[in-house]
Amino acid sequence: MPLLLHVATTNPGKLRDFELAAKPHAHEVAFVRLPGMERIDPPAEDGATFEENARIKAIEYSRHAPDAIVLADDSGLEVDALHGAPGVRSARYATDAGFDPEPIHSTDSDTRNNRFLLENMRDVPPLRRTGRYRCVLAAARDGECIAVAHGTVEGTILEIPQGSGGFGYDPLFYVPELHQTMAEISLEEKYKISHRGHALRRLLTQLIPSQREAKNL
Repeated sequence: MPLLLHVATTNPGKLRDFELAAKPHAHEVAFVRLPGMERIDPPAEDGATFEENARIKAIEYSRHAPDAIVLADDSGLEVDALHGAPGVRSARYATDAGFDPEPIHSTDSDTRNNRFLLENMRDVPPLRRTGRYRCVLAAARDGECIAVAHGTVEGTILEIPQGSGGFGYDPLFYVPELHQTMAEISLEEKYKISHRGHALRRLLTQLIPSQREAKNL
């Protein structure tokens, strides 16, 4: 039987993303959405780092699934010229600052975040527009964190969005070696090189050997 991992998410697309990233381990691992996620009060993500928030979520959600291994992630964009911002505030970057772009007054968080990022980088020259996507994945069982893994992908922040795929800051995040933004590449290619893909594969190198050892006991 494959190692069953419960993903703490209400988004079915994230399961697909994990399956794509974990293709090399397709016969050893399977992903399911944590049952009853919509009825669980989310924990406060008040950590100062991605790892702290990932651990908080994995530990709390694992208490609702006895004996199961629960995965939770925290991820976002770090821009060097902005001293690492938006960082752990990536999903609420514009909201926390009260930014409402005129003349759109958009309620879409991705649109607002991207416009706020461009506003803050208006005077940053091309050679200083470096940054990275960072993801931390944590695995927990019965309220105890059992594994953590980090992943990053380096890129530059464009001045004009390119591409219609992906989400978040993907249309602005240009990957030099691919000559494309994260919003222009295919999903399969994205999770070969993405921060989330790197973190997941590193996490599995910790979890799968433990599963093999347990079977041999």
